[in-house]
Amino acid sequence: MSFWNTIPLDETYALGSHRFSAEDIIAFAEKFDPQRFHLDPELARQTLFAGHCASGWHTTAVYMKLNVAWRKTILKAWLAGGNPMPNFGPSPGIRNIRWTRPVYAGDTISYSHRVSEKRVSKSKPGWGIIGFAVEARNQDGIIVMTFDGAAFIGTD
Repeated sequence: MSFWNTIPLDETYALGSHRFSAEDIIAFAEKFDPQRFHLDPELARQTLFAGHCASGWHTTAVYMKLNVAWRKTILKAWLAGGNPMPNFGPSPGIRNIRWTRPVYAGDTISYSHRVSEKRVSKSKPGWGIIGFAVEARNQDGIIVMTFDGAAFIGTD
């Protein structure tokens, strides 16, 4: 059986959680998104966000970190079962990214994705495309980020 055949449509996977500290928000912002509401907690209170919040790109980068860690866990179990190494390809991109609520310093965000699409590639024999709907929720269960992603996976 191929790894491709073990991926069920409409399955939701919990990827883990991350607490956004003020220090981490500032460190990320200094390198990648140096806007005042990410860099300075005092100035952030005077903005539309009314508080110190993480960059949307920071929120998205944490998703990727947790997604890769989750995938390694799944892969380890697959290989431990004596199965061959699956052929993972690149992502053809993401769509519809939305940062629907600010992620404030001290928030803990939980990430999940649901397999929303599974189809064999028409242009790349031996490959399929998995679509997934991503959600990130804060500690109160409120959605703070969503997007639709995709990844190539070998079908053999």
